[in-house]
Amino acid sequence: MSTSTDSIEIQVTSRHLLDEEIDAAVRRLQEVALLTGTHGILVTRTGPGRYTAALSDQVPFGMTRELTH
Repeated sequence: MSTSTDSIEIQVTSRHLLDEEIDAAVRRLQEVALLTGTHGILVTRTGPGRYTAALSDQVPFGMTRELTH
C-alpha cells in the first residue's frame, strides 16, 4: 500500500487482505478529513485486486462511498 496525504493505493491478492487494507486506509483518511471537515472518502476499484481510497469533494464529509469501474 502506498500513501500520500489524501490518497492511498491498495493492491492485494486475497479478499481477507482487501478488507483489512481498505479498513486501514479509510481510518487514515478519516483522520485527515477531520482536519478540514469538507471531504468524504471515495474507494475506487481500479483493476483486479487494485483500489484507491481518496478524499473527495464529491462525497459529503463523514461519508465513505465505493465506486467500481
